[in-house]
Amino acid sequence: MQLDPLDGRGPLYRQVYRVLRRAILDGRLAAGVRLPSTRELAGETGVARNRCVLAYAQLYDEGYVEGRVGSGTYVAAELPSAERDHPADGRASRTARRRRPPRLASGTRPLLARGAGWTATSPRLRWDFHVGRPVFRDFPRSVWARLVRRRALLATSAELDYAPSAGLPELRVAIAGHLTRWRGVACTPERVIVTNGSQQALGLVANFLVEPGATVALEEPHYAGARQAFEAARVAVAAVRVDAHGLDVARLADLRPSPRLVYVTPAHQFPTGEVLPLVRRLALLAWAERRDAYVVEDDYDSEYRYAGTPIETLHGLDGGGRVFFVGSFSKILSPALRLGFVVVPPALERAFAIAKTAADLGSASFGQRVLADFITAGHLEAHLRRVRRRHAARRAALLAALTEEIGERVEVRGGAAGLHVMLVLRDASPADVPDVIERARRAGVGVYATRALYLGRPRRAELLLGHGTLEADEIRAGIARLGGVLRAR
Repeated sequence: MQLDPLDGRGPLYRQVYRVLRRAILDGRLAAGVRLPSTRELAGETGVARNRCVLAYAQLYDEGYVEGRVGSGTYVAAELPSAERDHPADGRASRTARRRRPPRLASGTRPLLARGAGWTATSPRLRWDFHVGRPVFRDFPRSVWARLVRRRALLATSAELDYAPSAGLPELRVAIAGHLTRWRGVACTPERVIVTNGSQQALGLVANFLVEPGATVALEEPHYAGARQAFEAARVAVAAVRVDAHGLDVARLADLRPSPRLVYVTPAHQFPTGEVLPLVRRLALLAWAERRDAYVVEDDYDSEYRYAGTPIETLHGLDGGGRVFFVGSFSKILSPALRLGFVVVPPALERAFAIAKTAADLGSASFGQRVLADFITAGHLEAHLRRVRRRHAARRAALLAALTEEIGERVEVRGGAAGLHVMLVLRDASPADVPDVIERARRAGVGVYATRALYLGRPRRAELLLGHGTLEADEIRAGIARLGGVLRAR
């Protein structure tokens, strides 16, 4: 019997097993063909007989071969269907080559058509103004390490077991207290559902509140991750334009059918940075009450407001139980924690606790315990005060550099808060943006387009610049290079 040479990877019996399985899947050993005895196979391959016995036993257990009493070992008449179509060594069988591409649910088509949205430049550039990331050097490593070590050493058997799927009680209490102190969100711990970042919170709302085919309204432009969460839930997405005062609430009445849900970023509209004024907030809540609809308030970076008083939340104005308040610890600590939350209306506490159970049986409890300790001991609020001062300095460096190096060529939007700004290029069109980004990339500067943040198309040439990943001197150097790129056009 002519067999492929052994591949040299792993135990000898596994190598013999892979050679025989490949020959069976490729059709060189057809159904019903008698295989050599283990003694004969040992002679052909130079492998000890006991290893050949183990290889045959593996093939028999997986259904590739069958034994006939007094006759020997034969290739099975019917191969395992999953292996026939998708062999584990990555080689497609003849059956698989004839198969059409897999059919996906129709609701996934919009999601796949638009792709994953904008991502970080790879490889990372020297001056990468990526949006949505904090400076990882600001992470409180020593405090966090001490809390992790303490939790690891003192963990009981119960603490290593599954935790309540809606979140550990101590973390829900800590989050509720933090939101009350920092954002004026008065809520009981029972209304706080701990999630794997804010993205899962959006997915839970979409999947358990909105029927497939119903409409969800988004700001235009908007956070692409929210659109992806809603499209993955097979709902129709409608865009409502944003002006100098955030979402134009009056335009919700024009949508047919009327939205079941509206997603907004009222404290710092993403990506324009506009603030939704009180009159529009009240109008949005009144609209939701009339239409029996709900509002998702994504409070993604409200901790980073550098002037004036904090912006009052929609949730704090809501008297009808219409607002889901969503947040995370990705931008104030680290995305690696994958911990966020959603504060649900009182009538939906139980429903969303069950929804979280159905989604994943609960977020990782060890990280929850450490975060609860971090908040309860006062470390989070001390950390926020410290990094807000640092980000204010970075933001001041960014705005000053833009004025000095680029000046009237751009309009800066969203300059009072957050970890990014939007630049509108006054002497360019939307069609020029890819060329600007590529020229900047060749100069070592990472800047980002807003195209993926629109359902339609941008009307102006726009760039996003984050300052969360750079220090002040790096910001100044990067903007100087960007200015050179824009002047050379």
